[in-house]
Amino acid sequence: MTNARAVVAASYGGPDQLEVREVEVPAPGPGEVTIEVRAAGMNPVDYKLFSGDRGADPGALPLPVGLEVAGVLSALGPDTEIASGAGAVGDEVVAFRVSGGYSSALTVPAADVFAKPSTLDFAEAANLLLVGGTAADMLRVVPPREGTTVVVHGASGAVGVSLLQQLAPLGVRAIGTASPANFGVVSRFGGEPVAHGEGLEQRLRDLAPEGFDAAYDCVGTDEAVDVSLALVDPRRLVTIAAAGRAAEEGFEAVGASRPDSAPFRASIRADLLRLASEGKLVVPVARTFPLDAAAAALAFLAEGHPGGKLALIP
Repeated sequence: MTNARAVVAASYGGPDQLEVREVEVPAPGPGEVTIEVRAAGMNPVDYKLFSGDRGADPGALPLPVGLEVAGVLSALGPDTEIASGAGAVGDEVVAFRVSGGYSSALTVPAADVFAKPSTLDFAEAANLLLVGGTAADMLRVVPPREGTTVVVHGASGAVGVSLLQQLAPLGVRAIGTASPANFGVVSRFGGEPVAHGEGLEQRLRDLAPEGFDAAYDCVGTDEAVDVSLALVDPRRLVTIAAAGRAAEEGFEAVGASRPDSAPFRASIRADLLRLASEGKLVVPVARTFPLDAAAAALAFLAEGHPGGKLALIP
């Protein structure tokens, strides 16, 4: 048993409910490993889980926070290998999906731990798998067709950037909506940028008079959904942020409410790490924060325009 510093939600609510506490890290048993965390990935779901919007169980408090980390193995349980094979103290690894990633150390199931690609630093690696799995899930549900044109709404955001990279080798022309300030991000990852806002549908039609085969919505705005439904068959639209409208209007949505999403995202982790190791999947990181600044970092993330991924550095 060792001790670590960890961020927990002392109550349900906003980021101001977060506290840094000393916690016990149990020694790993069979099938478990302990990771010395070098970076914790940050995602909007982190604050949604303690917001109370998804229900509140006072008996579960304090809630651990954080689902993905990168770090170094500090201990392995008896007869234990990590998911990518073998593993030894000192090895650099990534882990997803875990509980309580906002910590200086944690013990987790070895089945969720993989060798870290040398192409990524710790902050980048800690932010690879959740957004990468989300993007891959969208492509699973609405598979792109070679030789066609698709639209990606919110193409400069974290999931949008991963989508563009995963679309790039598939022979698909991707047009991505973004603010003009982020056109460079869309272009960097193989998309053709177009400004969102009034007149978007006509701008898209002008760019692709041959029409669009599919739409991938990473923002969930009415504009994104309305324009997509005007351009593509509803069966060729998938969203990660407009589940309510998807249920009402018969298009696809991926996320926690979809039973097949979690198993697929778990199954795709090794493939995403392989792409990263080959330099085909990168993770733009906008800022890093110390563990003590977790509340401020999540408040910044909640504003919706971080300009890239964020990471906590214990």
